[in-house]
Amino acid sequence: MDPRMDADQAAYAQAIAERSAAYPALVLPADPRAAPFDEPRRINDLHSAPLHEGGPVMAQTQELWLPIRGRRLLCRLHMPGPRPLPVMLYIHGGGWVWGSIDSHDRMAREYAAAAHCAVLLVDYSLSPEVVFPHALHECADVARWVAANGTTLGLDPARMVVGGDSAGGNLAAALGLLFREAAAPVPLRGLLLNYGVFDHRLDTPSYQEFADGYGLTREKMEFYWRAYCPEPAARLNPLVSPLGADLSALPPCLLHIAGLDVLAHENHAMAARLRAAGVPVEVETFPGVTHGFLRGCGAVRAADRAVALAGAWLTRVLA
Repeated sequence: MDPRMDADQAAYAQAIAERSAAYPALVLPADPRAAPFDEPRRINDLHSAPLHEGGPVMAQTQELWLPIRGRRLLCRLHMPGPRPLPVMLYIHGGGWVWGSIDSHDRMAREYAAAAHCAVLLVDYSLSPEVVFPHALHECADVARWVAANGTTLGLDPARMVVGGDSAGGNLAAALGLLFREAAAPVPLRGLLLNYGVFDHRLDTPSYQEFADGYGLTREKMEFYWRAYCPEPAARLNPLVSPLGADLSALPPCLLHIAGLDVLAHENHAMAARLRAAGVPVEVETFPGVTHGFLRGCGAVRAADRAVALAGAWLTRVLA
């Protein structure tokens, strides 16, 4: 075992690897445009299934089919208690390629219980079948729908946070920027950014140090970028690479950073740039854990601690 790795993280990773041995190996195609991507996603879902078992029981959970951008988009609403409740719109990670409202269901319930707020998961369209900015605009329209109609579901749209992890953290940060500039903005109380993708460049010290052997690899990130934003010039857009944006006037942010993660350096850089822009920022780094550690709630103590810290922060910003 790598001596830098947290013992809980190492044991959890080993347990997942042993359970995954019964399933076919997940192999990324050389070209992200080699769609359909259904079979790789099916295999990925088999590997990740244990990550959403257990967790808090909600007072109510309902599936919603919202009229978004010419189609019905599936969302899942977790309500931990009596209404009305503040709400966090949570955008799942997975490199813009994987993930769903199922893969991050336990994480959403953990946050709902910790903060006593509703959590709405969004089953946004994945890449490479769609590319930037399609998923971003879907998530934005879901937030707009909640702002306009949330009271019918027992929500308080005036108390809304957007959160996300990894690629979902990228989309959450981009939503903050998008709504800051919108003619009819959605008022957000905060942004919860868990080990987000904030820059398209893959040349940071953490990309060198953790390029392989820590779950999320540099090779995978190269693939994800080619899937989500295939035109290199488009990656300069601040809604794609928020680290290069003017970050002023964003709502308060909480950043949770995994210590053994190719994205660690750009997360620290994002925190520094937010502070320099005058944004209220809270940052917590979790040494010894890898990218995606928050899905280890109940098995990785760092994940449980992160949820508790986020619950306290959410309670404050949603008060």
